[in-house]
Amino acid sequence: MRHSITGKITVIMISIVAGTVLLCWFINNTLLESYYVEHKQGTLLDIFEMVDKQSQEGKTGREDFLIRLDRQCANSNVTMMIIRSDRTLMYSTVGDNEQLLLQFLNLVFCKDDEDTQILKNTSQYMVEKTRDSRLESDYLVLWGNLQNGNMILMRTAVESIKESVGIANRFLAYVGVTAVIMCAVIIYVVTRRITNPILQLVDISRRMTNLDFEAKFESRGHNEVDLLGEHMNQMSQTLEKTISELKSANNELKIDIERKTEIDEMRKEFISNVSHELKTPIALVQGYAEGLKECINDDAASREFYCEVIMDEADKMNKLVKNLLTLNQLESGSEQVVFERFELMELILGVVNATAILREQNGINLEIHGQGPEYVWADEFKTEQVLMNYISNAIHYAAGEKKIVVSVIPGEDTVRVEVFNTGNSIPDGELAHIWEKFYKVDKARTREYGGNGIGLSIVKAIMDSFHRECGVNNEEDGVTFWFELDSKSQ
Repeated sequence: MRHSITGKITVIMISIVAGTVLLCWFINNTLLESYYVEHKQGTLLDIFEMVDKQSQEGKTGREDFLIRLDRQCANSNVTMMIIRSDRTLMYSTVGDNEQLLLQFLNLVFCKDDEDTQILKNTSQYMVEKTRDSRLESDYLVLWGNLQNGNMILMRTAVESIKESVGIANRFLAYVGVTAVIMCAVIIYVVTRRITNPILQLVDISRRMTNLDFEAKFESRGHNEVDLLGEHMNQMSQTLEKTISELKSANNELKIDIERKTEIDEMRKEFISNVSHELKTPIALVQGYAEGLKECINDDAASREFYCEVIMDEADKMNKLVKNLLTLNQLESGSEQVVFERFELMELILGVVNATAILREQNGINLEIHGQGPEYVWADEFKTEQVLMNYISNAIHYAAGEKKIVVSVIPGEDTVRVEVFNTGNSIPDGELAHIWEKFYKVDKARTREYGGNGIGLSIVKAIMDSFHRECGVNNEEDGVTFWFELDSKSQ
């Protein structure tokens, strides 16, 4: 708090008050006596002029004048004596005239020049500041002649002013200390009322630098600080909204960048996979075509075998291209999905019958668990593609008992179709990747039956277009692939 506004204002105001008190003390101590002497000198001159004027008019003996003169001398603490030209006493302010006359004579004629200061000297009177050595007191003395020839003597003590200055200085010291203390307390309280809102604004600004916009300024009036606080609240709300928008935009930008990176990686991977898938059949087609051209084997059986290999590899490339086109249309959304109501058991029986020859060649037994009819809402052609992919995979990967089970399980709003085949389970680390394009768990086995790793990607794309789920579960003695279809129109 060394640099706080409260401390600085308090120190400044205390310094001003203390400086003012010290200045008053200095002025009081150095100039008050001179001012008092000047004032007393003016008083003596005023009385002299009044008496001189009355003496010219011959009114010095009137009772009303004497009463007025007594009052003024008493109020001004002036001792005065008027002596006629025949040396008789005309007027005195005290009863002991002889003693007063003696004192006047001592002040006028027995004075010490070192202790006497002439303040004013004219042809009619003289004003001196002198010291009474007997009483050890300073006096102002005016003596001279009136215009009617009478002599006038006046004096007033100035010793009391020194005591008054000392008393005034002590009193001023007490008042000054009290004023400084009171000023310190009042200024501290007042400045705290001013600086507390500023400190609140400081705390709010500090929290705003840490992106904390919860604190709000509580306005208590309509002064400048309150207006600043209200503007700070508005700025806090604006900053919070702006930063929120910036964070949202930044998050979207990050997502776009990640998506772009992901798409770029997918593109590279796609090109690599397509190149890999097409490399072998193209090489085989090229090799066997060159063999036919060079007539390596002239017999008809060899030429027929070469042609069958070329046709078989061309067929694989054709299927790959068709699957890629189908997958691209599904993922881009350009493939139209036609929802219609159809009987699911009938579609399953059709796919099972279509794969009967392939099952017989591999010695596989197939069972269907489900009761018909079971109506669903979906694209019938695409549903047939999904089911054909599942059963084809099951036929090619069936092992052990070589058994396939197709189950239809109705639910509240959906129908679940499961295709189970006995054989080896899929490694847990591979389960999350089997839906990716060109991903193959057993690459040698896939190549053996002509697979290219796109079938399950097509299944996933079709189910996404249906807004329905599909998945795979490892069982104790095999693997189950499943998908769900809507059984209601809503």
